[in-house]
Amino acid sequence: MGTTTTQASGRASEQRLTQFAHGGGCACKIPPGELEEMVRGLVGAGHPDLVVGLDDGDDAAAVRIENGLAVLATADFFTPVVDDAYDWGRIAAANALSDIYAMGGRPVVAVNLLGWPRDVLPRELAQEVLRGGFDVAREAGCPVAGGHSVDDPEPKYGMAVTGLGDPDRLLRNDAATAGTPISLTKPLGVGVLNNRHKATGEVFEHAVASMARLNAEASVAALEAGIRAATDVTGFGLLGHLYKMARASGVTAVIDAAAVPYLEGARESLAEGFVPGGSKRNLDWVRPHLQAEVGEDELILLADAQTSGGLLLAGEIAGAPVVGEFVPSQGPAIVVR
Repeated sequence: MGTTTTQASGRASEQRLTQFAHGGGCACKIPPGELEEMVRGLVGAGHPDLVVGLDDGDDAAAVRIENGLAVLATADFFTPVVDDAYDWGRIAAANALSDIYAMGGRPVVAVNLLGWPRDVLPRELAQEVLRGGFDVAREAGCPVAGGHSVDDPEPKYGMAVTGLGDPDRLLRNDAATAGTPISLTKPLGVGVLNNRHKATGEVFEHAVASMARLNAEASVAALEAGIRAATDVTGFGLLGHLYKMARASGVTAVIDAAAVPYLEGARESLAEGFVPGGSKRNLDWVRPHLQAEVGEDELILLADAQTSGGLLLAGEIAGAPVVGEFVPSQGPAIVVR
């Protein structure tokens, strides 16, 4: 399964895209604690039409407009998470679109965000990245209408996405209630698998398929089930995003570690030392608010920095395993058993 080439549309290239990035995918995010310090002075900026802003770290902003609608706005981009240019484009687009789905919205238009080392990597690879993003956006029924590009020493790609939703039925970080089950719609483990891919060139097609899969059906199912609280699991890991959700909602999240699904090869990759730095930082950030009855390896996997992960729901939908429950606040924001 090893490879040392980038395979875009079946055509091999000598460049491995992941070698041009200091980190990969959502693991290259600024650590959550640092990010919260950076935006601390920007929260609480009231506006009569702002439904969701920066205050609780939701996935997208929401502004109420006429006819009972809210406009949802988000942007997400990152460095290469895989060597295949087309797959990277697919994954980055699915990840950006996920912010709209995580809020219970429908994406209506996207624009590309591209940084490219034009003197180092061929233009044809950039075209493959953009084609991958275009194909996933088309699958979502969301037109891609232009974008912005810069000459950048490190390749980066993503999208700014605008969506629509019902302002009274948005999925939010702060709406989880005690007595509600916690469900997860995609398995964890892409962080350690992507880290292994970057180090060895091994290709994990099942991880690519998971990252490129849209969260559209899960979002619709959540709304139909009457779920009010949700987020998606990306760079801050399950524990990081769950902590933000529990903190904003004033509840404690109790996780059954044995019920959490993982991609094949994730545990083996962890055991062999393929742990993203972002995963360790996630755990360090959450640890003061965590009560754990499991070992360090299990916590690292629960904090693993995901790229284009699934939805984390306060409620149940078909096909998504229940991994825990929200309970009245017990002191720690998260309990792992």
